[in-house]
Amino acid sequence: MTAARDTWTIASAADAARARAGLARLVADTGAPALDRARFLSALGVRLRHAVDAGGAELTVTAGPDGRLGIALGGPEPWRHTLVRPGALPGPQDEPHSEAMPDPQAAPLADELPDPQDEPHAEALPDPLAEALPAPQEAPLAEALLSADEDAAAVLTSLAETEELLRLHREELHQTNQGVLALHAELEAAALAQRDLLDAERAARAEAENARRLLTFLANASAVLHASLDHEDILRRLPELLVPEYARHVDVWLVDDERTPPGDRAAATVTAARTGRPQHAGPHPGQLPGVDDLPASALFPDRPLLCLPLGGRTVQGVLTLAAPGERFDPDTTVMLLELARRAGIALENARQYEQHRDVAEALQRAQLTDLPAVPGLDLAARYLPATHGLNIGGDWYDAFSQPDGSVLTVIGDVTGHGLRAAVIMGQLRTALRAYAVEGNGPARILTLLHRMLRHQQPELYATCAIARFTPGEPEVVWAAAGHPPAVARGPRGEVRVLDAKPGIMLGVPLPYEYEEHTVELPAGSVLALYTDGLVERRAAGIDVGIDRLARAMQVLGAAELAKLDAAADALLRPMLHDSEHDDDICLLLCRTTIG
Repeated sequence: MTAARDTWTIASAADAARARAGLARLVADTGAPALDRARFLSALGVRLRHAVDAGGAELTVTAGPDGRLGIALGGPEPWRHTLVRPGALPGPQDEPHSEAMPDPQAAPLADELPDPQDEPHAEALPDPLAEALPAPQEAPLAEALLSADEDAAAVLTSLAETEELLRLHREELHQTNQGVLALHAELEAAALAQRDLLDAERAARAEAENARRLLTFLANASAVLHASLDHEDILRRLPELLVPEYARHVDVWLVDDERTPPGDRAAATVTAARTGRPQHAGPHPGQLPGVDDLPASALFPDRPLLCLPLGGRTVQGVLTLAAPGERFDPDTTVMLLELARRAGIALENARQYEQHRDVAEALQRAQLTDLPAVPGLDLAARYLPATHGLNIGGDWYDAFSQPDGSVLTVIGDVTGHGLRAAVIMGQLRTALRAYAVEGNGPARILTLLHRMLRHQQPELYATCAIARFTPGEPEVVWAAAGHPPAVARGPRGEVRVLDAKPGIMLGVPLPYEYEEHTVELPAGSVLALYTDGLVERRAAGIDVGIDRLARAMQVLGAAELAKLDAAADALLRPMLHDSEHDDDICLLLCRTTIG
């Protein structure tokens, strides 16, 4: 079947209306959607109105057997358009125009329909164009217009549905945006909360580090203060510990120090000593924990002062600190309060120790009598208390004449330290003299002392060595009870250790009889009696110390031997120069002379 073509002359608005109505019916027959039909007819109506305004035009409509409907409008503004029935298969020549309804506002399409002269001659108007153009008086014209209105209504309905859909999408988008804004707000709030937590964590860590630093300082400072039992040393160390980190300068005032009267101290210092409460004096209130506020000190009007009682069981004094900066830190103040309390305890302990030491030393020295002047025998003695701690012990020496004219020299050491050891030493010294007055020899005296100590002080022991010199005789009789051996130097410098086996210590819970030994000491000989504090050191055994003493005696010069006190000092120097001693030291030198 060949294509059907018809040409309509559009000369008036009525022609245009009839043409539009006819094409509306043809387009409806193609089955195109209402929106596409409305778009096409709207564009066609605009073209037809322009053609009428321009003086008329020819409208050619071609209906092909393949379902194509071609429209060509001549005139000053030519326009061509092609519609394809849905479901029709266009030929190869129709590929560029396969869309059902192209944009009616697009530019005129060229070469969309073949020129009417090029088409083979066909019948006048076969279907579907037959009767397509209604007559002016026909009712279908009105029906076509009404159909066009239905299409427009359908389009408007579709547009309304689209607008509703757009409104729903817009509302959904708005809600989504609100959700996104709310999410952003939550994220920002979470970020702020996290930042606050981080700031709080940093602050907590800083506080913990500051507390750790203060506690470490307090522990170290307390160890330093309590390591000393010398109150002068404690007073000297306090400023060294606190300046400059915790105070610009430090003043320590002991309440019983008569060298500095209270009038020379700050009023806050005197108040702290009187009340026992910490005081703060400054141009502004300190508001420190546990501290009373006072006006600024006249001595330091521009510098805050912190006056802390040095309190143990009693107030020992006041520690006054000038602030290192503009004010005292509250946490640091708490640490300083505790340090002052501990310093007060250290001072109190040191003073009590010094009192006990002085009493014990005075008691012990009271037992050390003056050496007698005996023809044929020179005597020299030295007593040195321990250098550390309350190590006043039971070391003693003694020398006295017996009724027969002989001289007894004694060296002894009671185990333990302190007042009890010193008291027992005094008892032994008195008992020894009593036994000696009865004419007993060294061994018998030791036996009697052993029996007495074993019964009266069963848990206390002592060592002792006794040497008896008889004027005009070169021999010396001696006996020892667990004591270090004496060292003898001959006139020509030969040295020997009297290492005969000593008896057991005095007080050991066993019955025992001591033996006497005899050694020859010609004129010019020196016998050294000593306690173990002279030769015993923790780093070495006692034998090393005894050998050292023997060498020191061997190198004594003639000038030192001429005066026995000089010899005693000469012996102590090499024995003590390289270390401090933890025990008391007694040394008794006996030199035989020509009577």
